[in-house]
Amino acid sequence: MEPSVEQSPHHAYPGHWEADVVLRDGGTARIRPITTDDAERLVSFYEQVSPESKYYRFFAPYPRLSAKDVHRFTHHDYVDRVGLAVTVGGEFIATVRFDRIDATGRPASAPADEAEVAFLVQDAHQGRGVASTLLEHIAAVARERGIRRFAAEVLPANNKMIKVFRDAGYTQQRSFEDGSVHLTLDLEPTAESLAVQRAREQRAEARSVQRLLAPGSVAVIGAGRNPGGVGRTVLRNLLGAGFTGRTYAVNSAYAADQATIDGVPAHRSLGGIGEPVDLAVVAVPAERVPEAVADCGEHGVQGLVVLSAGYAEWGAEGRERQRELVRQARSYGMRIIGPNAFGVINNSEAVRLNASLAPERPASGRIGLFTQSGAIGIALLSGLYRRGAGLSTFISAGNRADISGNDFLQYWYEDPDTDVALLYLESLGNPRKFTRLARRTAAVKPVVVVKGARHSGSTPPGHAVPISRIPDATVSALMRQAGVIRVDTVTEMVDAGLLLADQPLPAGGRVAILGNSESLGLLTYDACLAEGLRPRPPRDLTTAATPQDFRDALAEALADEGCDAVIVTAIPWVGEDGEAEQGDGEVLATALHTAAAAGPAKPVAVVHVEIGGLAEALAAATSTVAQQRPAQAPPPATPTTPPPAAPAPPGGPDTEPAATAPGGARATGRIPAYPAAERAVRALSEAVKYAQWRRQAAIPGKVPEFLDDTIDEPGAAAHIEALLGEDPDPRGRPLSPDEARELLARYGITVRPTLPAPDTEAAVAAAARLGYPVALKTTAPHLRHRADLGGVRLDLANESALRRAYGELTELLGKPTELRPVVQAMAPRGVDTVVRATIDPAAGAVLSFGLAGAPSELLGDTAHRLVPATDRDAAELIRSIRAAPVLFGWRGSAPVDTAALEELLLRVSLLVDDHPEVVAVALEPVVVATQGLTVLGASVRLSPPPARTDLGPRRLSNY
Repeated sequence: MEPSVEQSPHHAYPGHWEADVVLRDGGTARIRPITTDDAERLVSFYEQVSPESKYYRFFAPYPRLSAKDVHRFTHHDYVDRVGLAVTVGGEFIATVRFDRIDATGRPASAPADEAEVAFLVQDAHQGRGVASTLLEHIAAVARERGIRRFAAEVLPANNKMIKVFRDAGYTQQRSFEDGSVHLTLDLEPTAESLAVQRAREQRAEARSVQRLLAPGSVAVIGAGRNPGGVGRTVLRNLLGAGFTGRTYAVNSAYAADQATIDGVPAHRSLGGIGEPVDLAVVAVPAERVPEAVADCGEHGVQGLVVLSAGYAEWGAEGRERQRELVRQARSYGMRIIGPNAFGVINNSEAVRLNASLAPERPASGRIGLFTQSGAIGIALLSGLYRRGAGLSTFISAGNRADISGNDFLQYWYEDPDTDVALLYLESLGNPRKFTRLARRTAAVKPVVVVKGARHSGSTPPGHAVPISRIPDATVSALMRQAGVIRVDTVTEMVDAGLLLADQPLPAGGRVAILGNSESLGLLTYDACLAEGLRPRPPRDLTTAATPQDFRDALAEALADEGCDAVIVTAIPWVGEDGEAEQGDGEVLATALHTAAAAGPAKPVAVVHVEIGGLAEALAAATSTVAQQRPAQAPPPATPTTPPPAAPAPPGGPDTEPAATAPGGARATGRIPAYPAAERAVRALSEAVKYAQWRRQAAIPGKVPEFLDDTIDEPGAAAHIEALLGEDPDPRGRPLSPDEARELLARYGITVRPTLPAPDTEAAVAAAARLGYPVALKTTAPHLRHRADLGGVRLDLANESALRRAYGELTELLGKPTELRPVVQAMAPRGVDTVVRATIDPAAGAVLSFGLAGAPSELLGDTAHRLVPATDRDAAELIRSIRAAPVLFGWRGSAPVDTAALEELLLRVSLLVDDHPEVVAVALEPVVVATQGLTVLGASVRLSPPPARTDLGPRRLSNY
């Protein structure tokens, strides 16, 4: 809301303070600055506050606001006097204000850095977390205006307000003066305040999803009078699933005397229902949706599933219609799934909700499924149904203008009915938040993601998200760092989901293979090697094997301490007449179930070829009793040993510790079956890598603190400020080599100096200054870091060699003015590597590492980690590239100093994390020798720091 002309003219209305927020109970509200136009709203709000709350606010009976009060509380300069209001339906439900004060408590202006703060929340909305949310936002506003402390006077009986301050996580002091509690809060964010903020965010967003998935009543708006149509289909599906709550049909076209539709009460509007409705499924044309949303908001509906199309997927006009839909729904405190959604399903027996276009409610299970595409959702539901898998919840969010996959990660994190989260995503609205939430969720249950639209270079129609410049390979690496299982296809997602939902995590990569087909066993063995597993030689039971033979062999493999997982291969039996028999799949399934249930908790997967009924029988759980998994994993070794250059031999020793169970005890009656060995092995490989991540995540790495004097953070900050100037170019600026060298030196990163050599005599003088042997290099953009093009001459031991090299270089490649040659002292021999850090506006700061040279670039052999990197991240970074064996003594060469390389990575990470103005760093090449390393080239780019939405107060995304 923009202020009127009466507002103080020298401070513009701070529109960026406006925010939609989710409250503790899952409802939404809007926070915005109070303006001069809010006088009537303020008076109306105050009239609805109880005398007790007024007493707590003003320390005396204060039945009404005077005209002077109203003027004071609605006129702010947005610098020294600031007021924020929380609104629902356009009306105030809470206010907060601060006034800057000096050391004596009198009104003041900058540079005074303390302010007095006061809150008032309507009694009807107390207990919803309104004051806690307001404190986050008013604190952020105060910090922006140079205020570092809040002072507050609270009556001792006002326990709720005291608790708001106490639980915020800020550093604070309390004293008792003149009959009131005097509180002082240091507004600098702390680890505790950030943890409190994120815990509240998780509870609120999870609750907002729960309100949509577990409603007590549902109204289908747009259920037609005649069979067919979207609304009537959803109504039929609701009834068919056996929804446990109340169901209503709503359509303004119903005749006045129409009492029911499909046996449920029919009404022309929500107002005719006469009782609260929790969830509304909107299935009317897009032009009629605003009317339906207003009807819902005015009658207290908590959430919407909008199936209607005609929004952002239709172009600019639809995008504006979508933005207005979100604004309208949030103004009433409602959240939205959709628009253009397929619907939601909750298989809990206490709910049995099928508010979707899926004709059948899938079987109950332990998998949560989120998809942004209705077509992909249909395919996934069909695939899971064919495989006998069950779901806990299903959401197809369409354009996901409001509720997204992030919200469902918040919900699934603590949902006791979900053991595995599957997500099909076409865009990431908030990549930083997704990575944070995925890491936390993956620590307790697997998260499997398929990312669509990876190579299109554009946002899918209907999705309004930040544009990211980082390539898909980097996105995949960052997901892996967060523990996300990233797969390429929805088929692979289902394959992995089945194994993770029904089988324990493997303790390592040692795989036993057994079956009645030697060829199928060998295919499985080869697939295991290709996926980096350590298979044992396949055990051929021969085609004469009986189900009893399978049971005995599986029991023996599971009991083997040198085995972490078992893959069973099966083909039809051959009868005495030479004809292939389909066999009794149920008998074989029973044998395998029996052996798996009796043996140690290890994953089992089956690869079968045309054995009738086997997959169905394996998918049927033989027991509903959950089997307890190992409670805790031994700590893994720190990754300081080199990776093997090739897979270990079959049956080789395994050094991996036991795995921790995902989410505690789970039923293991179902055994996943696959029609191809490659699919089973890929799923098992993902489970092995995830289990290893879980073991490592149990003991997280640390961001080291360099205690020596090589880190000069204040000096670097001052240097950066000076380099950017008072009015920095928003596009940023590259630093000169000398500027970059000076800035990096403040973080203990030494760049070997280079001297310009515009002619032969200058080159000779530079070499004399640096000392022989030297290198002569071109720095022209088209030749930089391209030794393969002949632009580098090394080990020039004397003046004659330098003169000869200079002549050859200019004769071969061009004039000195084009080549820009430089002279540099030779570094010790080693492996040439590249270290980079960049800031992506959507994903955040990313640290990258690879070997220098065209082959690594062509093959994309670069590893990535999010900043700030831990000591474990740095160790894994240099070991995760395919060419890593070169660093560890490949083919008899001497291992290089990887400890020095890890330290360099951590220093670069720290520089970028401490100073967001450093938007790009490239160290190339970094020559890593057997002792130490040398940075031969460096480039740095500075820019005004991008906004960090992940560190500010809680707010919903704007669309």
